[in-house]
Amino acid sequence: MYKIITMKNYILILFLFTTTFSFAQKKDCKIDFEEKTDSTYIKKTVEVLIHERVFGNSKEMVFFSLLNSEGVPMLGLQQIQKSTEFISALCFDKNSKIIFQLENGKFVTLINSSQENCSSLSYDAETKSNIKVLTNYFLFLKDNYEELKKSPIALMRISYVGEKKDIALKNKMNSELLNITSTPSTYFMDYLHCIE
Repeated sequence: MYKIITMKNYILILFLFTTTFSFAQKKDCKIDFEEKTDSTYIKKTVEVLIHERVFGNSKEMVFFSLLNSEGVPMLGLQQIQKSTEFISALCFDKNSKIIFQLENGKFVTLINSSQENCSSLSYDAETKSNIKVLTNYFLFLKDNYEELKKSPIALMRISYVGEKKDIALKNKMNSELLNITSTPSTYFMDYLHCIE
């Protein structure tokens, strides 16, 4: 009888540990916008800081959000650049994409969802800085969508019109500008469940 109780307790502890571990991998969903009617369904998560670079008078931040529009999952990318110097325009066209190199060695490609989109320019008179904001959505491909849930991201390559930018994503990032902490490398592992 003692062995049966011990075995049952062992199985119960193992089950609780496994369940707790699987839930600990995913973050709570913070939804920015959700609309569900008879004919439409749109759900968008809040933006999460993925990359930050501060160098002299130049600052750059990249944010991700996830969108489900009529059952089609998309990645929202917003890139904000601020500098007292001139900032050249960045554009996406139909050939633009984002390529993620995962820590398990696999590559995942997301394709541009629109034809052409360029950064908008504004001027902050108080700090005498130019500000460029580029916002765009990218589509997941069915053949590699599941890979993003299995492995952290090591490197991200953004393909603009005429140039490419490589960004190494950190396991943990403490933002100097926003005073927040994020986990960029596990973004998809943490949040993809929010739009499924």
